[in-house]
Amino acid sequence: MRLADVFMRMVGEQADIEFRAYDGSRAGPRSASVTVEIRSPLAVSYLASAPGELGMSRAYITGCLDVVGDLHAALTRMQKVAFGELSPALRVQVAARLAATRIRWPVRRPALEARMRGWKHSLRRDREAIAHHYDVSNRFYEWILGPSMTYTCAVYPHEGASLEEAQYAKHDLVARKLGLHSGMRLLDVGCGWGGMVMHAAREYGARALGVTLSRKQAEWAQKAIAAAGLGDLAEVRYLDYRSVTESDFDAISSIGLTEHVGKAQLPRYFDTLYRKLRPGGRLLNHCITRADNSRSPRVRGFFNRYIFPDGELLGPGHIISTMHDRGFELRHEENLREHYVRTTAAWAANLDRHWDEAVREVGVERARTWRLYLNASRLGFERNNIELHQVLGVRLDDARSHMPLRPDW
Repeated sequence: MRLADVFMRMVGEQADIEFRAYDGSRAGPRSASVTVEIRSPLAVSYLASAPGELGMSRAYITGCLDVVGDLHAALTRMQKVAFGELSPALRVQVAARLAATRIRWPVRRPALEARMRGWKHSLRRDREAIAHHYDVSNRFYEWILGPSMTYTCAVYPHEGASLEEAQYAKHDLVARKLGLHSGMRLLDVGCGWGGMVMHAAREYGARALGVTLSRKQAEWAQKAIAAAGLGDLAEVRYLDYRSVTESDFDAISSIGLTEHVGKAQLPRYFDTLYRKLRPGGRLLNHCITRADNSRSPRVRGFFNRYIFPDGELLGPGHIISTMHDRGFELRHEENLREHYVRTTAAWAANLDRHWDEAVREVGVERARTWRLYLNASRLGFERNNIELHQVLGVRLDDARSHMPLRPDW
């Protein structure tokens, strides 16, 4: 069995992909619109040291394995990336062929791979995990995210909406669910580059405080707030949400933070947010979730090593139950999964448009990591492996919710 045949067997012979290997071998239909090139023995080394998704990812990031054509299409067609999905007989054949290949040892892991230290979800380790992903380059994020600088699922109001329109619609949906109006106090935890904070101040006249564990995000947001003339209403601090000293907020938005909190810390997370609200105040929790509660919440493999170290994704039922058990009355929930398909596709297209600039700014391995991450995320939402849920809760005021009889957003 030649090398191209090995990879063909691993992803499934029914896949409409052509494989070409450095040993001159090829497999799969020549008419395929996607070609996977195994360019170096190092690709085999990565696969042998970490069979499946992680090994493939390392090979792609380092350029030892490349995709000619649409990466999203390639990922969609690769049904058997995980080594464990191979039949026992095929696993033996593949292992024998890999063993016959001159594998280089030890295998150098890409430098971008996270190596976390200390107690999981301690303040220090959480700060390091956030810095690993977010303290990269604000310019790099500007190219990917566009003018909104909003790094969470957008809400597309209609089929032809642009990414910018959809991000505005998302912020406005959150604001309306929270019932924001002039003079209200909003706390936005995990505020990113301040998009929600500025929207609340500019569009609703709310006094908004955002906190983030990314120093670069906080610096960018404060400059943007000053440039927009919103300094009297909006503020972003480089601060953990657990360290906010103020309380009695009218509303709290948490957009994309829960994924970093961890299952064990979830009760404390909702306790903290509950105590920060005044009676009658609302919390809008917006986060990526598992499709069910049957799998481990831990983010593993490529996403844990390169994208979200220590990340955990929970089923929506677990989040809702924990939120309810910590005192919130649940008032509304919706799944925006299809909107994240569109959002990640738009981000990936932005990266491709700025590819040469991105490579010069952050290096080719980081750029390839992000291309893989965005396309793989899009696929995860398309297949309902992951979802995006917004959950609205209220801290009751002596059993009064102060909510309208029917949703008014």
